[in-house]
Amino acid sequence: MSGRLWFSAKRYGWGWTPATWEGWAVMAVYVVIVVAWEIYLARDRQAFVGQPISAIAWRAAVPPIVSTAILVPICWIKGERPRWRWGK
Repeated sequence: MSGRLWFSAKRYGWGWTPATWEGWAVMAVYVVIVVAWEIYLARDRQAFVGQPISAIAWRAAVPPIVSTAILVPICWIKGERPRWRWGK
């Protein structure tokens, strides 16, 4: 891996936090995608009338799950290796 890391390992727990503007940009895009999808679903309530609850749940959950599945490898590639941390 070359270049600087976009994400640093969290100080407590497991995971990453943005460390550079590129990391913050990736996080901003992720948040915009998830929030925009949920706003779209909230405004399009009539599309859910008569559908089974399982179809509604999948329609609401799949885009955030896919977005997260894309975010995690980006963090893994462009960040420090995560491990459980108790703080420094």
